[in-house]
Amino acid sequence: MEAVGPHSCGGGDTARGAEGWPAPEARVHFRVTRFIMEAGVKLGMQSIPIATACTIYHKFFYEINLDAYDPYLVAMSSLYLAGKVEEQHLRTRDIINVSNRYFHPGSEPLELDSRFWALRDSIVQCELLMLRVLRFQVSFQHPHKYLLHYLISLKNWLNRYCWQRTPISVTAWALLRDSYHGGLCLRFRAQHIAVAVLHLALQAYGVEVPAEAEAEKPWWQIYTMDTEIP
Repeated sequence: MEAVGPHSCGGGDTARGAEGWPAPEARVHFRVTRFIMEAGVKLGMQSIPIATACTIYHKFFYEINLDAYDPYLVAMSSLYLAGKVEEQHLRTRDIINVSNRYFHPGSEPLELDSRFWALRDSIVQCELLMLRVLRFQVSFQHPHKYLLHYLISLKNWLNRYCWQRTPISVTAWALLRDSYHGGLCLRFRAQHIAVAVLHLALQAYGVEVPAEAEAEKPWWQIYTMDTEIP
């Protein structure tokens, strides 16, 4: 497959450290998923398709060694595949041009030459490889709907002035987005991630849930009971 990382699509961060040795895997995945998020926004993707792209990327490298494939190629194919899964279809040409602009800010779109078609073929081939590696299991339950439900419930629970003067909702959504830089989406249930980011947002601003001290169960335990949100 054609390499589409920083050396072929542009400059930017490489998957190696300053000394030229392979960087720790977590740092590589952080940089590549940041690329997925920024490219997804520039492609007009909504939060759920971007989350799906990040999850596909992490799940693929959970099965495959990081050194086996170019992580930026996998990231581009993850965006392409996530668009299909979440019915927000993307053109490979747009993915390539946005990626090229990400690595080469201010550059012109790539010409439709042999290099462009090689990159396009690599994305499509990598998508097929990923589907086989993941056994076509590329639909995921994300924490977003749970977090929305919890925030609405908590807003009605908290003092109105406390809710208005502290950006609990904005912080919780930001923490949820940042959680996709790592593999939390593969290790924990969607409900648990949603309540965890909400709990952290409350702690960050020192906000206490009313009557928590007198309650038989912590508020977060009530939220994480085995209930499904359609």
